[in-house]
Amino acid sequence: MSSNIFDIHHASLLVSDVGASLEFYCDVLGLEVSDARPDLGYPGVWLVIGQHQLHLMQLPNPDSVDGRPPHGGRDHHVALAVYDLSQIQNRLDQRSIAYTLSKSGRTALFVRDRDANAIELIEC
Repeated sequence: MSSNIFDIHHASLLVSDVGASLEFYCDVLGLEVSDARPDLGYPGVWLVIGQHQLHLMQLPNPDSVDGRPPHGGRDHHVALAVYDLSQIQNRLDQRSIAYTLSKSGRTALFVRDRDANAIELIEC
């Protein structure tokens, strides 16, 4: 049986402050905000990633952000493909944002946003 599922449309992350989160996602990672998001009754943004989206939703987080593993690869995470990892790595270093390199040997790193959401960046 073949699956009718063929792609990922978007991923969603909970954040405590959309405005503050945009500094990380737009200024550091270089994502752009989509103007297609309707009013959903709570603050949020849709970020453009190629033909896909990352939704940031400012809603209460039912998961504890304490005790998360230091290496984001050992936690639930969103993986984003990048052309040149060194560009983002330089921006992280300039802002003293902590990250860990992939333990798989791939050209990849894991970083956490201000709400402890783990993001993997993989050079493809």
